[in-house]
Amino acid sequence: MNKAKRTEIFSRLRAANPEPTTELIYDTPFELLIAVILSAQATDKSVNLATNKLFAIANTPAAIIELGENGLLPLIQSIGLFRNKAKNILKTCGLLLERHQGEVPRTREQLEQLPGVGRKTANVVLNTAFGEPTIAVDTHIFRVANRTGIAPGKDVVEVEKRLIRLVPDEFKKDAHHWLILHGRYCCKARNPECPDCPIVDLCEYRKKAKSS
Repeated sequence: MNKAKRTEIFSRLRAANPEPTTELIYDTPFELLIAVILSAQATDKSVNLATNKLFAIANTPAAIIELGENGLLPLIQSIGLFRNKAKNILKTCGLLLERHQGEVPRTREQLEQLPGVGRKTANVVLNTAFGEPTIAVDTHIFRVANRTGIAPGKDVVEVEKRLIRLVPDEFKKDAHHWLILHGRYCCKARNPECPDCPIVDLCEYRKKAKSS
């Protein structure tokens, strides 16, 4: 795929959704960090239901630590892997207070030192909370990048690096959101909705679904 085709793909995605953002509900970088930690192997909808209750009671590192594990678990038990996530959240809150004056750090290296925060989570926080031109690659973005030919790669890190290198600069800040939403609602894993796809003529997928 050449640069002109990539530029047209992102131009169309931008035209359809000029100001894309995450579907996670949050008000502060800390709330986003907690929501993204909870979102691993969970839907954004289920996370929002849990954080709506959690953040009404505790939405700072100190407040969540005060809840303790016994107070936190009932609020997030509807989320998959909630026990492990609760432990990570409490440890992360402790480190935020100990090392960062309770603030969310703004570098990938510092973010990845927090329990429950991997490369993808760090990239989401950097991009969505702080406006950095990072691209977090989840299963949706990995699929779309490979299927369309925008930035094929054998693993998420390779796809991320190729996207950073190949996505035109003017689209980098929002590329993460456009690709994840496209994968979630149009370029689905089992039944891609190719007939309704705004970039179907630019996509290099060889097994495009036909209209019924």
